[in-house]
Amino acid sequence: MNTHQTNFVRTSMLTQSAPPVLEKGYIAWIRKNLLATPKDAVLTILAILLLAWLLPPMIKWLFIDASWTGGGRGVCATAAQGGSQPEGWSGACWAFVSAKFDVFLFGRYPIDERWRPMLVGALFVALLVPILIPKVPYKGLNAILLFGVLPILSFFILIGGVLGLPYVETPLWGGLMVTLILSFVGIAVSLPFGIVLALGRQSKMPVIRMISTIFIEIVRGIPLITVLFMASVMLPLFLPQGMTVDKFLRALIGVSFFASAYMAEVVRGGLQAIPKGQGEGADSLGLSYWQKMRLIILPQALKLVIPGIVNTFIGLFKDTSLVSIIGMFDLLGIVRQNFSDANWASPVTPLSGLVFAGFTFWLFCFGMSRYSGFMERKLDKGHKR
Repeated sequence: MNTHQTNFVRTSMLTQSAPPVLEKGYIAWIRKNLLATPKDAVLTILAILLLAWLLPPMIKWLFIDASWTGGGRGVCATAAQGGSQPEGWSGACWAFVSAKFDVFLFGRYPIDERWRPMLVGALFVALLVPILIPKVPYKGLNAILLFGVLPILSFFILIGGVLGLPYVETPLWGGLMVTLILSFVGIAVSLPFGIVLALGRQSKMPVIRMISTIFIEIVRGIPLITVLFMASVMLPLFLPQGMTVDKFLRALIGVSFFASAYMAEVVRGGLQAIPKGQGEGADSLGLSYWQKMRLIILPQALKLVIPGIVNTFIGLFKDTSLVSIIGMFDLLGIVRQNFSDANWASPVTPLSGLVFAGFTFWLFCFGMSRYSGFMERKLDKGHKR
């Protein structure tokens, strides 16, 4: 063999070539996500045609032809241009929303005392934002203040009767304030109580396991409306004569217990997903049951079920609208109640109010969903991308 025949070996490197134009930028994204296959291309075209058909009239109704200022139903009863639509449907009546905005936020809470729910809201935001930012220190103290101190302090500020604050009965509460209070208390109670119920259902002690299972199955087997009805109408019948419990407090307890049962099943799914070797390894280290759960099992289980936990929170936030059945008016309830105002009687007023309420609910639910996605990506240490 002739060892000098090395024609198949390159003696110089090729010059570096620029990447293909169609493999980067917006064109590459469109080709990959919208036009990857003929079916994707057809669906993309149909989606564009649907948006072209829906968006122009929606934008026209929501913004261009909408009534933004003014007072009274005359503002919202303008006939459509050209007469092609029924009277009152020319555009949204945001003047109604603007005029009733304070009522939508606070319900019938006394006007001179509305600084109190505003103060509670400011304290809530001031404590919530640091606990949502991972790099902010003192998370333990922050959590104690947010979930322990703030609810008690807020109760005395909102209801009054102490420190010279006038007493404001809970039937006067309403609007977004009631929605946020019910959902926050429900979330703050349902997560720890749900964890306890999930651990109880997996307990080796028959009595604890039976009590937890019965509670979960009974509560999950009845609708929330029934729970609220029982808390509002039936519960006072079982109390000693002369003893009463505030209706709003009964609603808080009913909503919290209802959410706890669903949260328990979500957490139990995470516990079952943890390999048995994790618990056995903790036992071999001599950890107690609660040390094993607190340090080993629960952190992994809760991380796995973040989507289910947030889904329960979102469902709870939307289910607060059902408290209208017991005479409490949340955001949606107070919006619907104001449809009967004769000064704003117009065919377009109800739709405008419902759009405002729906957008507000969507805004909060979307925020929770996006933050849960952020936490999933941050805690996903086992699968590096």
